Amino acid sequence: MEELAQRFLSRAAEVDEDGSFPFQNISDLKSSGYTSLTLPREYGGEGISLYDFVRFQEYIARGDGSTALSIGWHMGIIQDLGEKKPWKEPMLQMLFNDVKDGALINNCASERQTGSPTRGGKPTTTAVKEGNQWVLNGRKTFSTMSPILDYFNVTATIQDSDQVGYFLIPRVTKGVVVEETWDSIAMRGTGSHDVVLNNVKVPEDYLVQMIEPGNKGASGWLLHIPACYLGIAQAAQTYAINFAKDYSPNSIKGSILDLPNVQHKIGEMELELLRARHFLHSVAKQWDDSSEEERNKMLPELGAVKHAVTNAAISVVDLAMRVVGARSLSQKNPLQRYYRDVRAGLHNPPMDDMTIMLLAKNASK
Repeated sequence: MEELAQRFLSRAAEVDEDGSFPFQNISDLKSSGYTSLTLPREYGGEGISLYDFVRFQEYIARGDGSTALSIGWHMGIIQDLGEKKPWKEPMLQMLFNDVKDGALINNCASERQTGSPTRGGKPTTTAVKEGNQWVLNGRKTFSTMSPILDYFNVTATIQDSDQVGYFLIPRVTKGVVVEETWDSIAMRGTGSHDVVLNNVKVPEDYLVQMIEPGNKGASGWLLHIPACYLGIAQAAQTYAINFAKDYSPNSIKGSILDLPNVQHKIGEMELELLRARHFLHSVAKQWDDSSEEERNKMLPELGAVKHAVTNAAISVVDLAMRVVGARSLSQKNPLQRYYRDVRAGLHNPPMDDMTIMLLAKNASK
């Protein structure tokens, strides 16, 4: 992972400046066998633990945050499907066989009209039953990794009912269009474009799962999100320390690393990183060691990890920029990219306000 991270780091600036998608990074991950590591062993994968998964994701993010966040969705979804097996066996087997061959999947649930799907809004994307197939129409936003996905797992409201389901849509299906709308200043390389469905037809068994919007329950795999921002923060600290070692203005003897105020900032960064990493790893291990019943009670802790780690990452990047000074704002400096990218974590689920309210309710029981 360290080798791959260095490779990704060498490409990160160009991907960010162009707002392009890191196709080569994803290809490298496929070639390394990474994209099938979370497949259960009984389906031909390695069935790695959540603890190992988040550690790998952090290393990828040290090289390129966009690549880490992108592949993290695929990896986590596969791990979650393997743990909970919410789909019928033939559909799981089909998907898992394709994943072994390098196929990628992501959930597509966000819409402009509903906002974040975690807040419970019903999708305006519709599914109509016609004979033995479903016909879907709608538009999904924030469809991360859309330039290279093989499967879109799309939420849709079933017409003439209050039910919402996930529909598995192969990329090659007629009527699936990816519109390149992603213009965010953060995570520019995630390819989070709009996916438009124009009379898309899939077989009836491609309705893979019924869901209740806003009530997905505890999902350990979502820890890939804070792992990503932790990796970016670690990259920021590493850059700041190397800069401090090398920068020696003629107003002082030695480098600025010897200055007490710089040492203090580096120590603050290290404290934030230690706390965040231990919190993330301990909850991931707890998930791995827990029964299904115990995992269902971990929603507050999972949300707290995301909140704590993401906000710690923002603090670390800010401190790193204070060490480097005005040079950190140069377009050629990676810190300005880290600064933009960690801000995106505030808008990944669960949002801070929802986490704090959940913790308050949990504490008040």
